[in-house]
Amino acid sequence: MAVKEKFDTLTEKMNANPEHLGTMSVLYKFELSGDEAGTYQLHIKDQSARYTQGDTEDEDITLIMKDKDFLKLSEGNLNPTMAYMSGKLKVRGDLGKAMKLQTLLSEYA
Repeated sequence: MAVKEKFDTLTEKMNANPEHLGTMSVLYKFELSGDEAGTYQLHIKDQSARYTQGDTEDEDITLIMKDKDFLKLSEGNLNPTMAYMSGKLKVRGDLGKAMKLQTLLSEYA
């Protein structure tokens, strides 16, 4: 599944079943390299989720990885802690928010 399609699916699932979003208000920025290189932002606020392509707003946290690793991560096939420790995932910003993303992805994978 392509990165853009994964973001479409992920935000649809979050909006259809938002109770796991709670009171979150966060902007995740994904800097992806590889065949589908690009910048994506996942906006979560007011129990709603949307994504944009490009660097449109100031993020709370930036996650840097290969597109293939993002797809594995979002499908629950890559442990984020192991990815971080092995260098497959780089994080700029609040690690607590990165851990919250791991929880969200497991709920909506």
